[in-house]
Amino acid sequence: MSLPRTSSSVAVLALLTVTAALAVTAAAAHASPQSSGKVVFCSDTTYPPMESLQGGKAVGADVDIANAITKLWGKSAEIKTTGFDVIIPALLKKKCDAIISALTVTPERQKQVDFANYVTVGMLLMVKKGNPSHISDLASLSGKSVAVQAATTEKSRLDAQNKLFAKQGKKSATIKIYPADTSAAAALLSGKVDAYFTDATPALYYIKQTGGKFQVAGPQIDSAPEGIATRKGDPLHAQFVKAISTLYANGTMKSILAKWGLSAFALKK
Repeated sequence: MSLPRTSSSVAVLALLTVTAALAVTAAAAHASPQSSGKVVFCSDTTYPPMESLQGGKAVGADVDIANAITKLWGKSAEIKTTGFDVIIPALLKKKCDAIISALTVTPERQKQVDFANYVTVGMLLMVKKGNPSHISDLASLSGKSVAVQAATTEKSRLDAQNKLFAKQGKKSATIKIYPADTSAAAALLSGKVDAYFTDATPALYYIKQTGGKFQVAGPQIDSAPEGIATRKGDPLHAQFVKAISTLYANGTMKSILAKWGLSAFALKK
């Protein structure tokens, strides 16, 4: 990945342990229903390369996408750091106008919010280099320990796998839940768990940025869209759908995804 941050293993390990408007015609075509000059996005800034803090400033693919969308509207984006386990409640309580935080679209979440899809991402099991615990897929987690971030689709998938283990008479996986993605990855690095289950985007980021201290165990699982979430019925939803389509059409989305090494996750036509 070509990222605007140091690519050294030391910098990434430190991260793991701590947690101008367009032309008038274009702006008019994408006018936002928001009356203020900015759009506030809730985002869990512990999830590189999608969103993380660098020198106290939010950076990442989602941040760039938020900035590109609001630029279409002649506005600015404000990233409001929000824990992932409370990010949808924060939106519903109007703490922000929208969520941009690698939020996977699921039927349960669609009952709470509207989604404007912008990428498609699967899940990956990440293990230490050499795969000492011989993990190859979810079925191989029986009797193993696995780290996961709270309130994620990965956590739900692991819960379902443990129910399957119970039906099969097999030993369940020990699921260790962490509030931040970076903390869960750090648990794997320090040997507290055998694997880390996360989206493909951060998994591939950690593998590259730590100089090969990690590796993938098996193919992507359950690829699904990730979307910008808005409150049910909010006119912003249609505006986000239109803006994302524009960013794909004019090449901006392609450039953002390439910048962060995420071209493979672009929406398929």
